[in-house]
Amino acid sequence: MTRIRDSIELDFCDVLFKPKRTTLNSRQEANVIREYKFKYYPKNLMSCGVMAANMATTGTFEINNVLQKYQAITCLHKHYDFNAPENLKYIAENYDKKESAHNAYTFISTGLKDDKEQVFSLLENKNFKIDKLCIDIANGYIPKLIDFVKEVRDKFPDVLIMVGNIVTGDMTQDLILSGADIVKVGIGPGSVCTTRKLTGVGRPQLSAILECADAAHGVDGFICADGGCTCAGDVAKAYGAGADFVMLGGMFAGTDEAAGDIIEKVIETNEVINKAGEVHLLQKKEKYKQFYGMSSQLAQEKHFGGMACYRASEGKVVEVPYKGSVENVIQEILGGLRSTMAYIGARRLKDIPKCTTFYRVNRQLNEIFGKS
Repeated sequence: MTRIRDSIELDFCDVLFKPKRTTLNSRQEANVIREYKFKYYPKNLMSCGVMAANMATTGTFEINNVLQKYQAITCLHKHYDFNAPENLKYIAENYDKKESAHNAYTFISTGLKDDKEQVFSLLENKNFKIDKLCIDIANGYIPKLIDFVKEVRDKFPDVLIMVGNIVTGDMTQDLILSGADIVKVGIGPGSVCTTRKLTGVGRPQLSAILECADAAHGVDGFICADGGCTCAGDVAKAYGAGADFVMLGGMFAGTDEAAGDIIEKVIETNEVINKAGEVHLLQKKEKYKQFYGMSSQLAQEKHFGGMACYRASEGKVVEVPYKGSVENVIQEILGGLRSTMAYIGARRLKDIPKCTTFYRVNRQLNEIFGKS
């Protein structure tokens, strides 16, 4: 029998932080680096918890080169051929060093089948120093995922395992108790994901984070909020709702370090009337980079040899305005996060949920001339 949960479900745009008295005199006093101690993984990690998504456009070596300087994390996409000479050379120069910064802030990625053998061989290779694995599938509720997490944990007891995606507390706990250190939360919130439209499945991201964080922390696990952040304030709200890590795709897309060529377009602006009464349309050049969902038809054709007959596209292709270096983006995120912490009285990243009270709102911004 069909049932309806009529409790209010919230997204990032539905809330704002309540400011509070604080002991911080400046945002400079806010510490955005946190020490993570995991349920299974034996090493501790010092990080800001921000992650670049393991999408073909954002899970790149180049993005990792920048983010690791800020103690932020990159999940490399699973389409790198680690047997290719150029990749072997890069790994040797940057990753195959004992406890290098690159190693600390890098995950490799896998699904359940196509790339399993390569990933297992990498983790078995004592010279391959990356010991963090992201198991990434769209539907985190299938039985095979639990079995796979158990298999990986049994085979590699000292590997950091992140797995997803789900949106409910029960599955969060099942995955952690099966061997995961971090569970990825989010079905359909991403800017280039069309799962909610195509399937009707999903959950507003803020409510999903609230429930899953509570469930994970009850069994000594962590969650990663995956998708739905469009600005630094959304990242802060994810932490406020209890997320331990926040994964970003669209916010890092369009940067120099993201994959893809820069596309130049000539844009016609508003008309201008000169002294002679003639009407002219001004033109300017604007730069973009392509960004696409990993379940889009383009991704399936580019990385998987075509769309399987039993599935449909659950992603789209967009052109993101060019942003320059990803360094600009991570600096803005961490700067916004420090400012949030100063407003709510959180001296440490870990303290943000303890200091968070949200207002439910009808809108976040006052709009002028149709633009926020």
